[in-house]
Amino acid sequence: MKIGSINIDRYPLLLAPMEDVTDRSFRYICKRYGADMLYTEFVPSEALIRNVKKSFEKLLIDDIERPVGIQLYGHNIDAMVESAKIAEQYNPDLIDINYGCPVKKIAMRGAGSGMLRDIPKMLAMTEAIVKAVKTPVTVKTRLGWDDSERIIHQIAEPLQDTGIQALTIHGRTRAQLYKGTADWSLIGEIKKNPRIKIPIIGNGDVIDGPSAKEKIDKYGIDGIMIGRATIGRPWVFKHIRHYLETGEILPEPSVNERVELAVEHFNKSIEIKSGLRGVYEMRRHFALYFKGLPNFKPLRLRLLTANEPDEILNILFEIKSEYHDFNYEEQ
Repeated sequence: MKIGSINIDRYPLLLAPMEDVTDRSFRYICKRYGADMLYTEFVPSEALIRNVKKSFEKLLIDDIERPVGIQLYGHNIDAMVESAKIAEQYNPDLIDINYGCPVKKIAMRGAGSGMLRDIPKMLAMTEAIVKAVKTPVTVKTRLGWDDSERIIHQIAEPLQDTGIQALTIHGRTRAQLYKGTADWSLIGEIKKNPRIKIPIIGNGDVIDGPSAKEKIDKYGIDGIMIGRATIGRPWVFKHIRHYLETGEILPEPSVNERVELAVEHFNKSIEIKSGLRGVYEMRRHFALYFKGLPNFKPLRLRLLTANEPDEILNILFEIKSEYHDFNYEEQ
């Protein structure tokens, strides 16, 4: 798959942009486990042009992550253009426009998937951003607003005509949020359109090697973007890659392996973030790294309430000791 100067010579597996998830520490871990391309958290354009410090922190990229894209969202064309120029100064490999976020406070303001209800504005915004920056611009969107407005057929070609260099499609409507089943048939139809020349990346419900291969074989898309299935399971990239190459399903990581991963992730989070942020923002990951352990509630509660790094590390090592004989494969 080729996007601008990015050339991934194996089947591309991409980490989806996710708010409060795909920060630098999580991106680092996913890269370690084989993600071919990474994306930042959503960066709000209005916050960038108002110089909100936290939004600028989201623009920071480590070279080890590359190739990596910065994803922007907003409802004002001028603000989006200006924020794209700001983002470009941080030297991402691409700038991605978020036309897919279904969260109410974003969509109802006309940003994210809300832009699906104003196609002329969507196209004008996209074209303006493409013209304003030298960095390759891509788009991530959904099938449409709801089942009565599945308009991806109507917007794919016009989006391509604005000059974007790839299109990622989440196989749900905005109304579905993250519920129900992703419909990849429409993604496949866009890919098969002979007038579409840019890479088409599919997103939604890929959780392991078999589900990835089924989407590749059936719909012929150029790459797969994986979102929620990576939370607490960043090794999913390694497992999918192994399955695509060998047809073999790798065993689930042992408790020891999960503890080692959690320690590495936690140390990276502490290294990057000041104060207690590195502790607080790891809690969502801790709970999922050890999902499925029996009688885990007391340790889980301690893990999610401890504030001192040394205490947290001790709890992680306690998990390793107490559950060293537990086998995820038998569950």
